[in-house]
Amino acid sequence: MSTHPDFQRSDDEIVTHLSHWLMGQIGNDELRKRVEGIGTDDLAPGQRAAVAELMVDLQNALPGERGDLERVVRETIEALAYGD
Repeated sequence: MSTHPDFQRSDDEIVTHLSHWLMGQIGNDELRKRVEGIGTDDLAPGQRAAVAELMVDLQNALPGERGDLERVVRETIEALAYGD
């Protein structure tokens, strides 16, 4: 079940949260919780795969860890933007 407004698509909402993470406005746990709350049912298969990879990496990341996560976040944004 999605908690996002009907007027905003899931991919757009996820990109918004990923951008907030990149700017340091939210942390790893908060990003994971927000993306989990959105759901991925309406995403294209490639988009779902990118978000799933990100979620695994976020689950395994330590609080405050950014290193490799930044690359995965950027790749996820790219996958969501191109609708793969």
